[in-house]
Amino acid sequence: MRVKFLISLLAAAAGLSVLAIFVYTQRLGSQIYEPDNFFLTPFPSLVDPDSAPDLFHLPLRTSGRNIVNSRGERFKLSSVNWYGGSDLLFVPGGLDVQHRDDIARTIRSLGFNSVRLPYSDEMVMDNPMISPDLLLANEDLMGLRALDIYIAVAESLAEAGVAVIINNHITQATWCCGINLCDTAWYNNHLGPACRVSQTEEQWIKNWEMVMAAFINVPLVIGADLRNEPRGLWGTMPWKKWASAAERAGNRVLALRDDWLIFVEGVSSSNDLSDVKTRPIVLDIPDRVVYSAHVYSWSGWGSLEGMYAKRPFPSFVKSMNENWGYLLEHDIAPVWVGEFGGPHEPGAGDLHYWRNLMRYLKMVDADFGYWALNPRKPANYDNETYGLLEDDWETPILDYRLRDMIELGRQEKVPVYG
Repeated sequence: MRVKFLISLLAAAAGLSVLAIFVYTQRLGSQIYEPDNFFLTPFPSLVDPDSAPDLFHLPLRTSGRNIVNSRGERFKLSSVNWYGGSDLLFVPGGLDVQHRDDIARTIRSLGFNSVRLPYSDEMVMDNPMISPDLLLANEDLMGLRALDIYIAVAESLAEAGVAVIINNHITQATWCCGINLCDTAWYNNHLGPACRVSQTEEQWIKNWEMVMAAFINVPLVIGADLRNEPRGLWGTMPWKKWASAAERAGNRVLALRDDWLIFVEGVSSSNDLSDVKTRPIVLDIPDRVVYSAHVYSWSGWGSLEGMYAKRPFPSFVKSMNENWGYLLEHDIAPVWVGEFGGPHEPGAGDLHYWRNLMRYLKMVDADFGYWALNPRKPANYDNETYGLLEDDWETPILDYRLRDMIELGRQEKVPVYG
């Protein structure tokens, strides 16, 4: 009887704990998004695509928490992701709808000064021919292979006055990031035949050298984002392991051109840069390292306060500061929030996360890169609910997301921490 009583007592206690957590998270959910004056303000003006592009005063370098130009002036990255080169069709999206030069002009008209352009290792190693159906608006690219088309897109962006950050997004050409263990790190050869596309670290670095060699004489290709969301199995990638690999790759890239910026993402799907304080990235050439974080509404797992879609602002700030904000606050290094986004039709949790993130990005004046430009995903031509353009790859969706992107890019105030 005594044993049964203890078991019943423990079960009751466990039930109360679950109930308490449920009530707590529901309480947070009931207190999220409150409308503010944001939606009542006029939409900011777009940039005339025929106007002269801003001068970049290259080369760029880092100085404390900032990226600066050759004059020592802050150069804030106001970026957007243009994906497709890393996906199963091997080609940046939209080339069947608009000429790449026109898409580049549209990007500049939205106020972005830079693009993160992803590629897959499979694209580099296999370098397949691209179907003409994917290039209907770019007939001059028909008959070319994937890498040549990728290079042509980057060159069009540069010619339009848009800086380019080359990004190694994934090993196997597909949507990132699922549960495929073969794409959780920059190498996967230890998994043997389980991986359809297998590569060593050395192959990964050689792929980088092949891609970047094409841009040695393209000044507005400003850097290399070494790997998207290195995370290991269930977020177990040690920072020290990734940091050492990033240094080896970064030094090899800089041997090709020594004024590129080297972007190094955090572990745990790029959200965690907390170990940089004890193990920073050190390259052979100084003032080259920009750290990168990704922040989505579903991030923030592992805390009793739940995902960022439910966090009160003080808890959100605490998490951001611990993960990467301290690098800005203490003038250690630049941080580029290279991925974040929200849907066309946001729920309360989406808006709560967005409001907190915008408030924080304005508070610390961080560099940023929105995910994504694309209106459609490659697989099945599915709607990209995070996209900023209509299906014509020209008409912007004038909603809360683009409004905030424009305001962030034009922000001039000194950051305040608290």
